[in-house]
Amino acid sequence: MITKKIILIEDNKDISQLVKLHLSDIGLSVDVFADGSKGWSSIQQHPYDLVILDIMLPGMDGLEILKKIRQNIKTYCPILMLTSRSSEMDRVLGLELGADDYLTKPFSLMELVARVKALLRRQDAMNTSKPQQQKIIFNGLSIDTQTREVLKLKIKLELTAKEFDLLLYFARHPGQVFNRMQLLDKVWGYGHEGYEHTVNSHINRLRGKLESAPSSPEFIKTVWGVGYQFNAKPEEK
Repeated sequence: MITKKIILIEDNKDISQLVKLHLSDIGLSVDVFADGSKGWSSIQQHPYDLVILDIMLPGMDGLEILKKIRQNIKTYCPILMLTSRSSEMDRVLGLELGADDYLTKPFSLMELVARVKALLRRQDAMNTSKPQQQKIIFNGLSIDTQTREVLKLKIKLELTAKEFDLLLYFARHPGQVFNRMQLLDKVWGYGHEGYEHTVNSHINRLRGKLESAPSSPEFIKTVWGVGYQFNAKPEEK
């Protein structure tokens, strides 16, 4: 059995020692860094199965590290953010930049372990699920599920990791209507109650890149009072 490898970037020594102890107790290998720049350097050099990331860090803050991971690390890795109770804007920014989950300090170590297990199970399920078609093609739109490349009229769209995940989820469920909480649960992997506006901002940005006329969208339709619907049928091969 291959041991899962975690990186924890946290400058509070007491928290990092306790987190490492509890994660080691469930069989995980944990690298700990107190400096953001050193943690990012390690992420560039080593493959990790999960990143646990504080926001307030010396060297490089957690949001900057999160942004760099999603822009530069090709293999998708789940990220759990640690935030202070007063930093709601940081939590929103973290979710929008591609964090998979967050915990507010002070947190229960049992809760943290449960969240880590859930994120690792979700990642394992994604890796071992039966292969789906590599390309999903609509009228003028091509989504490559392996390279995560999206072409609109043969022009590549520059999407963030979460924008791609959101588009792919819609594309795999054409015609279905999803409310914001359902999309948070399915795309972000956790029911972030109170953060439904994260979905709104992602959809607005995705429309800006995907739609010829974002104010009158062709693909991602708003179903008033309900949610959103992907309004296209894949081409038959």
